[in-house]
Amino acid sequence: MDNFAAAFLAAFKLIVGLDSELVEIVALSLQISLSAVLCAAVIGLPIGAALGVARFPARQAVVVVLNAFMGLPPVVAGLVIYLLLSRAGPLGDLGLLFTPSAMVIAQTVLVTPIIAALTRQTVEDLHAEYAEQFRSLSVGPVQATATLLWDGRYSLFTGLLAGFGRAIAEVGAVIIVGGNINHVTRVMTTTIALETSKGNLELALGLGIILILLAVLVNAAVMSLRGLSAQANW
Repeated sequence: MDNFAAAFLAAFKLIVGLDSELVEIVALSLQISLSAVLCAAVIGLPIGAALGVARFPARQAVVVVLNAFMGLPPVVAGLVIYLLLSRAGPLGDLGLLFTPSAMVIAQTVLVTPIIAALTRQTVEDLHAEYAEQFRSLSVGPVQATATLLWDGRYSLFTGLLAGFGRAIAEVGAVIIVGGNINHVTRVMTTTIALETSKGNLELALGLGIILILLAVLVNAAVMSLRGLSAQANW
């Protein structure tokens, strides 16, 4: 128990004292995850909006596949990206393996289905509600989609936060394509795994506490957005 308490005390000292190694790791983690969520939003929002509005024969099958990819195992995604970016792979000449860019790609692959699926559900629900008004006003599909995205902005932002939560907590894929290289690709989750195996519990606990705080902040933001959404619909 004394060792446990001492490890927590040392972890808090690292956080309060803004330990340079801890700050570097947290900053890189946020940089990679925010970049991945931005890329996933650029890809996932249009795909989800199109699926929410469009009707075509294989649409239901596409929705099933999209929803299934929300649970894509990170190690599988990491392995596929590793093979694509390795020297023998089709994208090996880009030299991205074991760089932060490869980690952004891995997290983008994992987050995009989440954002696309939540966007599809939000836009589809709103489209069912507004369809008759759009027909009566002869609103085109592009304008209708833009209107639905704006009206569903609070729910869509909730989806972005959910994607950020998935990205910042990811470890399996990023350790495969990033390599957990010190001062280059070492992020919070991979550092926690490494330092725990080495017995350096202070840094691992410090990063774990920051991860929990981020999860609390994300959930608080989601609840605030739901409140704003409820007020907007009142």
